[in-house]
Amino acid sequence: MSLITTRTAGVFVIAVTPFAEDGALDRASLDRVTDFYFEKGADGLTILGMMGEAPKLTMAESREVAAATIRRAGGKPVVVGVSAPGLAAIGELSKAVMDLGAAGVMVAPPMGLATNEQVESYFAQVVEVLGPDVPLVLQDFPLSTKVPISTGSLGRILEAHDSIVMVKHEDWPGLAKITALRAAEAAGRRRVSILCGNGGLFLPEEMRRGADGAMTGFGFPEMMRDIVRLSQAGDWDRAADVFEAYMPLVRYEQQPGVGLAVRKYVLTKRGAIASAAQRRPGAALPPAAVAEVECMLARQEAKLAALVAPA
Repeated sequence: MSLITTRTAGVFVIAVTPFAEDGALDRASLDRVTDFYFEKGADGLTILGMMGEAPKLTMAESREVAAATIRRAGGKPVVVGVSAPGLAAIGELSKAVMDLGAAGVMVAPPMGLATNEQVESYFAQVVEVLGPDVPLVLQDFPLSTKVPISTGSLGRILEAHDSIVMVKHEDWPGLAKITALRAAEAAGRRRVSILCGNGGLFLPEEMRRGADGAMTGFGFPEMMRDIVRLSQAGDWDRAADVFEAYMPLVRYEQQPGVGLAVRKYVLTKRGAIASAAQRRPGAALPPAAVAEVECMLARQEAKLAALVAPA
């Protein structure tokens, strides 16, 4: 399996972790959803992310999910989220998944880092633990981690550590950060790949600012595939048309505490996983929310049909 690099681009879907109704890992659905993501246009996968319920897994389960996904991916790149409160756990899981054939690992800063100096020191320690040969994705997601990383601090981290080959950009508002990163590269700083999260909520604008693609989840990965490819081709209007067809569901999925339930409901409806169950704590969608999602899905289908219909 090839490793991610500073030129990696496209769509890396943040994969869900399928569970049975009793909370056990659903191994058959794990294979099926992996196939589903690639069939819908993913260039790679990122597993054990925040929306993959990674904190609810044991270390042994994390290794099992990684091994099964990497095996099923058949040589296509799989990035593994290894964030943990302690560096020992990060180092242990990173070594295990890289030995299994992962394309790289992703780390977000832990809660509690309050200054730029603390953030910079933290990532220096992460790189020391991983070693210089493990490709690292720096996840910049302050809405979840509560750790803001200034543009200047992020730049110093990238300058200091060549093994950080990608930024998973999820700052919000954060479009100016993409512009600043690309401007610094134009002025001579080394290039890094920028893949964006937040459920694709700002993907058309992020592509215009210079992002290389998306690294996020959504019940319709083909939305991200189409927007990224249309943007790469310079067809901005068509990319906006595609986004607008999916936008109500994208927005609905961004509700804190509800988004994963929405995503798993849609994936179950599409046959990618057998059950929308989350491992506890986690709740299914209530009937009113199901009705709202069903309405959005019907309207989305009609809008997409109109996009492809002959003039």
